[in-house]
Amino acid sequence: MKPQFLLIFLCLFFTKTQANNLYEYKFSKALADTTTTDSTKTENDSTQTDDLLIYWTEKNSVGINLSEVAFVNWNAGGNNSVSALFFSNFQRNFEKDLTMWKNSATLRYGINAQEGREIRKTEDEIRVNSSFGFRKDSTSNWFYSGKFSFNTQFTNGYKYPDTRVPISKFMAPGYTFLGAGTEFSHPEEELTVYLSPITLKSTFVLDQRLANEGMFGVEPAVTDELGNILEDGQNVRTEFGFLVTSGFSKEVFDNIDLDNQLSLYSDYLNKFGNVDVDWQLNVNMKVNEFVKANVGTHIRYDDDVKFKEDSNGDGKLETSGPRIQLKQMLGVGLVYDF
Repeated sequence: MKPQFLLIFLCLFFTKTQANNLYEYKFSKALADTTTTDSTKTENDSTQTDDLLIYWTEKNSVGINLSEVAFVNWNAGGNNSVSALFFSNFQRNFEKDLTMWKNSATLRYGINAQEGREIRKTEDEIRVNSSFGFRKDSTSNWFYSGKFSFNTQFTNGYKYPDTRVPISKFMAPGYTFLGAGTEFSHPEEELTVYLSPITLKSTFVLDQRLANEGMFGVEPAVTDELGNILEDGQNVRTEFGFLVTSGFSKEVFDNIDLDNQLSLYSDYLNKFGNVDVDWQLNVNMKVNEFVKANVGTHIRYDDDVKFKEDSNGDGKLETSGPRIQLKQMLGVGLVYDF
């Protein structure tokens, strides 16, 4: 091979090799930059997701309380019975800087089956609460707050043993509260106090028969002397008043928690000073991770809630005035928190 041809061949080979090396370097650098960018983006997305999760907290629990009594040749006598209470609670809370948003939903339904009689309802509740608030600085425990709540029941209620005519139904009654005010939230203790001078309370009675009877405070139907309905009763009653609520939770002993919830409402336009009371006091005892016991009381008083009873023994229910409502609970069951 001539020297000039050998020189040209070596120059071309060297140029091609350098071009390949340069291409590989640029490709590797671009790939590294892309990987770094994707990694940085992934880390940023992960950080943003983690921050969002920090702002939002959630708590879920579902459970069932059971009790059973069975007799076989029992000299003292008694009826076999089984009781069950199904319950669940869901919470979604958001807190960032000076803003707070709390949401909760509670569902409860209880039944009792006793030998020789029909299944009876022992508890029935649907309750939803939401409150939004903000404060002027991070050192203040007072929030400017708005609150919404709703509660009703799942199924018909009866004055047992009469199961022919319901005395309450789903959304008969149903209650909503919507108002604005101020809320105190203790930074360490689980204590909240809410004061609302402007609260709108709506009572829904969507069953027309109960509405015609004027149950739960709605305007009853207009009738003639023979009892014929001239104008149907109203399905909604609206009130405007003052609302005070308080919530307190504390572990009083190891694995024993005390929970107190109080609500007081008075209407400005109708008998102001006549207070509607809703007070729940519960003691929750933890046996282990899944088994828990509960003892509690629930007291209600609402001047608009009338009661039906057979006062003269003729087999018909007559409407009587308001009364204090009291419910006592004792249960042991399984609870799953997640």
